[in-house]
Amino acid sequence: MRERTTSRTAWVVLHIAVILGALAMFFPFLWTFITSITPGAGFSITPRLWPENPSFAAYETLFTERPFARVVMNSLMLAAITTIVQLFTSATAAYAFSRLPFRGRGVVFAVYLATMMIPLQVLVVPLFAQLKTFGLLNTYLGALLPTFASAFGIFLLRQAVNQVPRELDEAATLDGAGHFRTFFSIILPNIKPALATLTIFAFMGSWNSFLWPLIVLRSPELQTLPIALAGLQGQYTTAWDVVMAGSVISVLPMLALYIFAQKYIIQGVASSGIK
Repeated sequence: MRERTTSRTAWVVLHIAVILGALAMFFPFLWTFITSITPGAGFSITPRLWPENPSFAAYETLFTERPFARVVMNSLMLAAITTIVQLFTSATAAYAFSRLPFRGRGVVFAVYLATMMIPLQVLVVPLFAQLKTFGLLNTYLGALLPTFASAFGIFLLRQAVNQVPRELDEAATLDGAGHFRTFFSIILPNIKPALATLTIFAFMGSWNSFLWPLIVLRSPELQTLPIALAGLQGQYTTAWDVVMAGSVISVLPMLALYIFAQKYIIQGVASSGIK
C-alpha cells in the first residue's frame, strides 16, 4: 500500500512539473500574441495577460503598408526548396556512406563531418567571392546554393540507414533489385522518422536564416522574413504591436510543419528508446 501511494505521489509530482514546464514555454508565445493585438503597445517588462481594446490592426498594417506577403512567400519558397534538396542529397549520400563499399569511405565521411565545426561566418567571404564571380549575387539561386548539402543531415540519415537490417537489402538483391530500387523501396520507407526530423531542422534553419540572405539578397523584393522583421524596428521608435504581429506570423509555418511531422518524430523517439 505504501509503495502504491509513493508511486502515485511521484506520478502527480511528475505531471505537475511537466505542466509547469509546458506553461513556462508557452507563456512567451502568449505574451507575443497579446502584444500583437494591443494597439500602440509599448515595450514593457511587466507582461500583460489580457489585451486592452484588442485589435488586429497590426496584422493589417503588415500586409497593407509593407510588402509582407511577398516576404513570407520568399521565405516559404527558399525554405521549401532547401528542405527538399537537402533531403535528397542527404539521403543519397547517407545510403552511399552506409551501403556502398569504396576505398577511403571512412576518411571521406570523417572529413565531411569535420566541416560541421566551421562556422558560417568563416565561409561568408569566400562564398560571396564565388557567387560574385558567377554573377549570382542578389538572386534566389545564390541564396540557395550553399544550403543544398548538409553534413548534419548526412550524419543523421546515415545513422538511420545503418539501423535498417542488411537482410532487407540482400532480399531485394535476390529479387533482382538494384541500388536505386533498394534505396527507394527499402531504405526510404524505413527511415521516415529520421527524414521527418531532418525536414524540421532543414526548414527551420532556412526559415530563421538571417546572415546569409542579408549578404546575398540586396533588393527589398527579395528579402526574407528575418530581415523584414529586423527592419520593423525603427532607430528612435518601434511599433511593438507590429513587430510582435510579424513574430507571430513567423512562428505559424514552423508550428504547422511540426504538427504534420510529429507522428514520425514520436515514432523515431519510441523506436530509439526500445532499442
